[in-house]
Amino acid sequence: MHEQAVTGVILAGGRATRMGGVDKGLIDLAGQPMIEHVIRGLAPQVSHLLINANRSRERYARYGYPVFSDGVADFAGPLAGIAAALERAPTELVLTVPCDGPWLPDDLLERLWARLLESRADVCVCHDGKRRQPVFGLFHRRLLPDILDYLASGERRLQRWLDLQRATTADFSGSSELFTNVNTPEERERVNALLLATGPADTP
Repeated sequence: MHEQAVTGVILAGGRATRMGGVDKGLIDLAGQPMIEHVIRGLAPQVSHLLINANRSRERYARYGYPVFSDGVADFAGPLAGIAAALERAPTELVLTVPCDGPWLPDDLLERLWARLLESRADVCVCHDGKRRQPVFGLFHRRLLPDILDYLASGERRLQRWLDLQRATTADFSGSSELFTNVNTPEERERVNALLLATGPADTP
C-alpha cells in the first residue's frame, strides 16, 4: 500500500468537440453528472482532490473541491491540465484521471504507486493490454519544468511527451472497460445503459 500523500486531480478542461462542445463532466449518466461518478471512485484513494476545468467552474466548485484552469490558453489538451495540477498540488505526487471515466479501479493508485516505486520512474500510467492510457497516471512534481518547456515549444501531445520521460506503465490488461471515455453521444448512451444496469460502483 502507498505510504505517501497523493493529490488526485480530475481533468475536466477539454473542448469535447465530439460531444458537440458540451461540458462532459456535467453530462448526465444514470441520473448524475458524470463527474460525480469519478469523484466517488477517486476521493477514497487520495489525500487531496482538485478539479481542473476551463469552464463551468462555479458548478464544479459546488462539489467542495478546489477548481483551477489550465495555465496555457486555448484548450491545450490534457498535458496543460497536468502541468497546472502539478503547480497547485500540495503533494509531490499527483494522480490524474479524466472526467469521463466512470469506472475507476478502486486500486488504481495502489497499483500505479507500486509500479512507480519498482521502476524508479517519474511517471507511471495505465496500460490496458493494447495501449497506454496516459490520462490515468501518477506524476511526480519534478516533471513540471519539463512539461512547461514542452508546451512552450508548441507541442501538445501527451503520448509523445511520455516517450521522452522516465516513464513506466501499470498493467490493467483485461480491464479495458475501466478506461472507457465518453467521447460521443453514442458512447454516452452505451455507458448510461451499463450504469443503469450494473450500478455506478460495479465494473461492467
